[in-house]
Amino acid sequence: MVGKKKMIMTAEDIDRTLSRMAIQIVEENRNLDNLVIVGIHTGGVFLAKRIRELIQARENVKLPLGTLDITLYRDDWSLATQSPVVKKTDLNFPVECCTMILVDDVLFTGRTIRAALDAIMDFGRPRSIQLAVLIDRGGRELPIQPNFAGMQVKVGGKERIDVLLREKEGVDEVVLGPA
Repeated sequence: MVGKKKMIMTAEDIDRTLSRMAIQIVEENRNLDNLVIVGIHTGGVFLAKRIRELIQARENVKLPLGTLDITLYRDDWSLATQSPVVKKTDLNFPVECCTMILVDDVLFTGRTIRAALDAIMDFGRPRSIQLAVLIDRGGRELPIQPNFAGMQVKVGGKERIDVLLREKEGVDEVVLGPA
């Protein structure tokens, strides 16, 4: 598969998957009073907004939305760059006693989620945190599993998954290609 990219989700697939995930989140959390949706920068923020909109439209509720930057919580940030680009964390609701749906685009090693959990705890202790990811590609290095996964894909060590979203790239698709 050297040099070739393979589309594994179209825009329609992504829409259908997010709708299913929104329904599953509601089914798992019947009491939506303390439910909050938090997206991890960057792709997770866009997906969190979409999931929130789907739940709000379906259930006729208003849900708080937060954004989380985990750059300085990563265990490898100094290896990646000496000048990290830090985005905005916005958790403008009480974190304590909420049920938090943490959203990211791809779950791989679990290190991003570990960093996100550390960042969240600096704001308080939610009653529970549930993880929603569009793609679970396996390959965990930490014992972290999603509560809600749009698609599970077995990916080889020399392959990567790219989630392209209309809010940033102008198109919705998930592609598998060379690392």
